[in-house]
Amino acid sequence: MVFIFVVDVSAITYDALRVAAEHVLAKVREGKKLGTEDIFILYLGTIVNELRDVRSEVARLEDKIDKTNQRVDEANRRMDEMAKSLSARIDETNKRIDETNRRIDEVVKSLSARMDDLAKRIDALQTTLLEIQKLLIELVKTRQQ
Repeated sequence: MVFIFVVDVSAITYDALRVAAEHVLAKVREGKKLGTEDIFILYLGTIVNELRDVRSEVARLEDKIDKTNQRVDEANRRMDEMAKSLSARIDETNKRIDETNRRIDEVVKSLSARMDDLAKRIDALQTTLLEIQKLLIELVKTRQQ
């Protein structure tokens, strides 16, 4: 509520200064000599106009900053969404890699078991061949005698 009072006083002050400045300008048009108070009113009017311009520039810049902040917030939101999306895709890829590794491990285990079986069969076959060779040698020896 105090702020509204300040705004009202400010508006009244602007109006009073405008009326005083118009009165001084009328003196200038008539060619009358200006007093210290008249010059002060003109100077104060200039300051008030510049202050009004500064305030409007500040308001424009604040609006521009707000819009820039909105764009930054939107960019951050999009980056967060993209990070979530990429994270989900990476997680899915990791799951697929884990599944592929599991299947490779199963194939390696299966192939190792088959290789072990083949090695046992080869060993058994070699043993059989050695026995056949021994029998053949004995057979040849018995025929030679």
